[in-house]
Amino acid sequence: MRMHLMTSSRTLTAAIAGILTVALGAGAQPVPPAPVAPQAAPQAAALAQALITPNYKDADLTQIVEAISQITGKNFIIDPRVKAQVTMLSATPMTPDAFYEAFLSILQVHGFVAVPTGKLWKIIPDANSRQVPANDLPDSVSANSDELVTQVVQLKNANATQLVPILRPLIPQNGHLAAYPATNMLIISDHANNVNRMVRILERIEQGGDDDIDVIRLEHATAGEITRVINQLAGGAQNGEAGGTAAKVIADDRTNSVLLAGDKNQRLKLRALVAHLDTPLETGSGTRVRYLKYGDAEKIAAKLKEQLQASAGQAAAAAAGGSGGADKTTSIWADPATNALVITAPSKQMRQLMDIVDHLDIRRLEVQVEAIIVEITGSSNVDLGVNWFFDGSNKNAPAGGFVNPIGTSGPSIATIAAAALNPTAAAASPSSIPNGFTMGIGRLNQSGINFGAILHALQGKANTNIISTPSIVTLDNQEAQIKVATEVPFLTGQYSSSYGMAAGTTGTGTTAGTSNYVNPFQTIQRQEVGTILKITPQITDDGTVLMKIEQEVSNLIKSSIATVDVQTSKRVINTRVLANDGEIIVLGGLISDNVSTSDQSIPLLGSIPGLGNLFKTRSSSKEKTNLMVFLRPKILIDGAQMATETSAKYNYMRSLELRRGLTVEMQPGVPQPTMPDLKDLQPSAAPPAETPKARATRQGTTAIESSPAPVVTKPVPAQSPPSLPRPAEDGPG
Repeated sequence: MRMHLMTSSRTLTAAIAGILTVALGAGAQPVPPAPVAPQAAPQAAALAQALITPNYKDADLTQIVEAISQITGKNFIIDPRVKAQVTMLSATPMTPDAFYEAFLSILQVHGFVAVPTGKLWKIIPDANSRQVPANDLPDSVSANSDELVTQVVQLKNANATQLVPILRPLIPQNGHLAAYPATNMLIISDHANNVNRMVRILERIEQGGDDDIDVIRLEHATAGEITRVINQLAGGAQNGEAGGTAAKVIADDRTNSVLLAGDKNQRLKLRALVAHLDTPLETGSGTRVRYLKYGDAEKIAAKLKEQLQASAGQAAAAAAGGSGGADKTTSIWADPATNALVITAPSKQMRQLMDIVDHLDIRRLEVQVEAIIVEITGSSNVDLGVNWFFDGSNKNAPAGGFVNPIGTSGPSIATIAAAALNPTAAAASPSSIPNGFTMGIGRLNQSGINFGAILHALQGKANTNIISTPSIVTLDNQEAQIKVATEVPFLTGQYSSSYGMAAGTTGTGTTAGTSNYVNPFQTIQRQEVGTILKITPQITDDGTVLMKIEQEVSNLIKSSIATVDVQTSKRVINTRVLANDGEIIVLGGLISDNVSTSDQSIPLLGSIPGLGNLFKTRSSSKEKTNLMVFLRPKILIDGAQMATETSAKYNYMRSLELRRGLTVEMQPGVPQPTMPDLKDLQPSAAPPAETPKARATRQGTTAIESSPAPVVTKPVPAQSPPSLPRPAEDGPG
């Protein structure tokens, strides 16, 4: 046998000719290769790029191993049991790498394998290949190599345990195939080309698994109940299958559908089971008890009945010859004691009613409305005048004078003179004594000439600052009213006593018949005077608050309290406004400036410069009022924000009480009534006791259904705005 080496270098041809040339004929021994000198390294590199056409006939396997070692540079250790006569015929040249792959095929044909160990390669019998390391867990497995490879394949759809007996005939006797059920993996150890083949087969099996999802709409049963029954029924069988990929059953309560995922055969079995379970009840309807969390059971029950009647009317109108009216098998009634709905209806109608209840029984947002009413009033008045008189009637002398009240309602000189002559009457009538500065001279006697003159001057100023800050919290779209007022009685009518003589009355006053006598009485009407705020907020989708407001501020006029007819002042605002969350807006206001003057004088004499002041009285007054009403709504999203606002108001009131001291003034040992610390009123951190409703729901009573409330899509404010300013605080006492 002779192997030909083709190369362009004569020196390289001569070097490998002695290595690969063997004697022709059976049993001929090859010529041992000559050692490669250090200076022949370039020749070895050129050898690696050479094309080789190997031809062997009954050659010893050891001879081929020596040739492979020279060409590839690999070091081999040959097991003593490795003995074989090799025949290889080649008509086309091949590269050294291709020659090495052919060498591995030769080993496989004769029952041997080359296993790497560090920088060495061991050639051992194929029966021992599973106990030695090989090319373990490579990133890719070559389809044209016969090297020993160990690979782990992760399966997603197929069952690894079930595939082992199916694929085992495709693995040679010396190969290895095992399943790991815990992670549904296959372990394969064999030649690379066969491992690559097994991986491709497994990929096709994985793709053959049906990954579609079946959606089954239920007509009579509920998706959650069907899913629970199927999972309990198939749970034991699925757990018994080691590492199997069981079908998945999921309920979609929104559409009352069952979703099936898994193997096609398993889905077909489950579809048949669902179809069998989705049958109407013998009575055609079921009864459920639904406990409400936030809604009013009586109001919602009335709305549901209206919905049923409207739906039945539309269905009857659409159907030819149908009769109107609600379904006779449907019944809805409310239990106010437990705030629950008891509904008896067919399954389809029951789902519709439960969906309506889910959207109505939600936590509603709350709105805190803070108002501030500011009224600043300033007034000033000036009175100046002279009164005089002369009385000489007792001496047959003329009498005269200038008598006029000073100011709008002040006394005149006649009133003052009468009070001087009768001090007792003056004490009984304080209005006869003038206010302000009064200076006079004169003589008052029963005889002789009487005269008198007074000078009266008065200047006054008054400032009023009223701040009222009513605050109220109400539910969204719910009317609320706060009233801080006093009921004041107003006289509306009166009747005096009357005595009537009946027929037959005698002239002496003796009554022969009957008499009519009516007791005197008065009719009183009480009216509220104070601050009244009535508001209906409505939260919009964009986070603003639409408010219907009725604001009234009234008080008594002090100057009219002593009179018979009491006078009040009233400021009323009725409006609808739109405000952002936390925004302060002005509802309205009034700015008034009133000036009045009075000048009383004697004609001609009052016009004399300087001297005319003795014959006139003058007064002037000015009153300016500024009234403004502000409002700010604040959306309360949850209980935490409500607790924050409550704590702020509570602590503010408690701080006012603490400023007055802990004991009553001038009464040692008598404590002041104060609000307790808010921390002492907070509930404990222990979880609340389980309510009967929660217990019934947890136990799975079939007559009770409690669905979670839908998420409210109202906008959430970015942050809580600061509070409105409060009135000026008084000191202790």
